Formats: sequence, structure tokens, C-alpha cells
Amino acid sequence: MILGLGRGFRPALFAAFGVDPRTKRQRFLESLDLMKRAWVGEAIEVGEPGTRQPVRIAPLPVQQPHPELWVAAFGPLALKQAGELGLPYLSSPLETIGRLTRNHELHREALPQGMPRPIVPVMRTVFISEDRGTCERVSAALTAQALRMARAGTRLVQEEELADIENWAVVGGPDEVRAGLDRYRERIGMTHVIARCGVPDAAPREVEESIRALAELYR
Repeated sequence: MILGLGRGFRPALFAAFGVDPRTKRQRFLESLDLMKRAWVGEAIEVGEPGTRQPVRIAPLPVQQPHPELWVAAFGPLALKQAGELGLPYLSSPLETIGRLTRNHELHREALPQGMPRPIVPVMRTVFISEDRGTCERVSAALTAQALRMARAGTRLVQEEELADIENWAVVGGPDEVRAGLDRYRERIGMTHVIARCGVPDAAPREVEESIRALAELYR
């Protein structure tokens, strides 16, 4: 199992739980330490202060000392924290290949001295079709969707970065998609691709055919 971790970034979520966003990185470290201790069978204390009781979880994870951990990270401080922990980081599917290149440089610089670089997972929107008209329709819908997100105020991507869809999505025939994914191997050393396959303005049948084509591409 691969477990994805994140600190959260939406102000409304922090407000709903009465959490100061400025404490999220320290809270993340404390929670991660607690989970790691519990996963190896150590007794941990839970409950309100003054009434805490030591408990042990069971059964313990099959993967020891714990499941594989990937950390969602978008800003420089989050990238630095993931690197210092020696954990792979997972980016937004909207970040351009140029931004990913810079982010992975920051992540590598933060790794503990002498530690080999961890795996490099990349999440990309992927759609495969032999029909050029279908690819153009999907590309237009993806661009419109991304622009709406950028205009809604997300800090993950700027509107001007979305002009060229090839910089943040991989759409086309099988050979084009293979070449597009190869760019990420060459530029940033991608080891795993997480294919975001739910694209707007594509029929369920077209999405299913795209997923089958992607699986066939790397059989």
C-alpha cells in the first residue's frame, strides 16, 4: 500500500476545525511521528490532557516499519519539509513541467546529506485517442476547466501557465502520449505516473478506451 499524506491548504477547512494554518507543518510532523510509533507497535497516548491512556493498534501493518509514504507538497516550505523527511513528494496535476523541474530541484536540495533520491511520482491528466477531433475536444475542455480553477484563486497554478496544454497534461494518440510521458522521465526522473483519467467533455466509453490504451501502452 502507498499512503498519501498532506497538510491541507484550504482556509475553510482550517477554520472549520479551529486550526491555525500557521501550525500545520508542526502538526504534520507531530502526527507523522505518532503514526510511525503506532505502526511499529509502540504504545501511544490518546485522549484529552489529564485523562490520556496508552493504547496499541492491532493488527500492525504488513509493511514494516510502515507503509510507503508520499507527501503532497506545493510551496517551497512544504517541498523543503518533504525533502528533509526523505519522502517522495506528489505535486498538483496542474503544475507545469517547468515548475515541476524547479520543485524537484528544491526537494533534492533538502534531502539529508548522503541520502539517495527517493522515487519520483508525477500526477498527470492523461487521455489517449486515435481520433484527432476527440483529442481536440478533450484538450479544449481540460483547458477551460484549468482556467476556471486558476480564476477561482487557487495558488497552485497561474492562468498564463495554462496556455500550452502540453506543459501540464498528456493528450493524443498512443505514440504522442508515450513521448509526452517520456519528457517527464528525461526532465525530472519520473519513476511513477499517476494518471488522472476523468476528463471533462469525454463520454464514459471514451474514458474507458483511453484507460485500456494506456495500460496496453506499458504492457
